[in-house]
Amino acid sequence: MDRHEIDYADARDRMVDSQVRPNKVTDSRVLDAMRRLPRERFVPPQAAVLAYSDEDVPLGNGRVLVEPMVIARLVQLAAVRPGERALVVGCGSGYGAALLAACGAEVTALEEDRALLALARTALAGIGGISLVEGPLRDGWPEGAPYDLLFIEGAAEEVPPALVAQIRTPGGRLVGVMAASDRIGHAGIGEPSGGGLSIQPVFDCATPPLPALRRQPGFVF
Repeated sequence: MDRHEIDYADARDRMVDSQVRPNKVTDSRVLDAMRRLPRERFVPPQAAVLAYSDEDVPLGNGRVLVEPMVIARLVQLAAVRPGERALVVGCGSGYGAALLAACGAEVTALEEDRALLALARTALAGIGGISLVEGPLRDGWPEGAPYDLLFIEGAAEEVPPALVAQIRTPGGRLVGVMAASDRIGHAGIGEPSGGGLSIQPVFDCATPPLPALRRQPGFVF
């Protein structure tokens, strides 16, 4: 089907009703935002026909737009309170940042891939509550720390200490997917504990790891 023939509003409703709501997503803020946000804008034009599929959509350079059910459950798990400060690590094209902003967060969206930054700037045009910044994902964005929420948009084989140090203590939390391999992972929520990070698994998923957050030789957690 030609992408110009797609009724994207209908596709958004079908995505929410068939993929998201049946998978334990009940937060009305998340559901309303997913019905409203034009997900097709958050992928390259040639991939627009895939935007509402129940799979990750490739964005290039090993990056993906996370599948609707997984990103919805992650944002719901974050349980954002209005006015909370969130750092999105690996914001990609900006979809997760847009969802968090729709839930009331003040979002700093961090990306290091310049092609994705360009895509995000276009996709996020006109959406308030988001500051898009460029820098190494492993370093986070200390200028805005501490954050109430550290949100990893993608999977991480490790969470570098520099990121953990930017979570507000006490009361801050991390939400993301911890990857055991390219095909196995679990979404979880964690908080800084004793200089490290204690993460509670919540649901299984197979989100691809962010290249920048793959395990580094000699890393000690």
